[in-house]
Amino acid sequence: MDTYLAITSKRDQRRYADRPFPVEVERRILDAGRVSGNSQNRQEWEFVVVSDHEAVAEAVYAPHNVRTAALVVAIVAKRAFDAGRAAQNMMLAAWNDGVVSCPNGVRDPEAAERVVGARPAIVLSFGYPERPRDPDSRSAEEWSRRVKRRPLDDVTRRV
Repeated sequence: MDTYLAITSKRDQRRYADRPFPVEVERRILDAGRVSGNSQNRQEWEFVVVSDHEAVAEAVYAPHNVRTAALVVAIVAKRAFDAGRAAQNMMLAAWNDGVVSCPNGVRDPEAAERVVGARPAIVLSFGYPERPRDPDSRSAEEWSRRVKRRPLDDVTRRV
C-alpha cells in the first residue's frame, strides 16, 4: 500500500470482528514499533501483549474496544513522544495488513500497572474491522478531503 494512502485512509476503529489474526501479522505489528525512531536510539520501551483484556479494559477510557480486540498492546516507555512514534508505526503496519486499531488513553494508571507490570503510556487495541474498508476505493487525496479535521491552511503557519 502507498504510505500516503495508508495514512489518509486509516481511521481509528473501536469495533472489531470476532476473528483472530495470524501470528505473523502480530509479529509485524510489534516489529513496526521496535523499528520506530526514538530519542538517541535508547529504545527505552517495552511492548506488553496483554492477554487479560477485561482487566486492562477497566483501566482505559474506552473499555469496549479493548475487551473485543484480537490483540492488546500496552506500550511502556520513558518518553511519551517515543511511545507515540512506536504506536503510530504499529497502527500503520496493522492497517497495511487490513487490521484496524485504536489508541486508548490510560484512565487509571495504577490499575493498568497492576495488569501490565509497569505503567503504560498508552494501550493499543487491534482487530479485523467489523465492517471492512477498502483503502483503494478512493484516492489518498479523496480520503484526505473526507476526514473530519481542520483544513490544512488553518493548522499550518509559516514564519
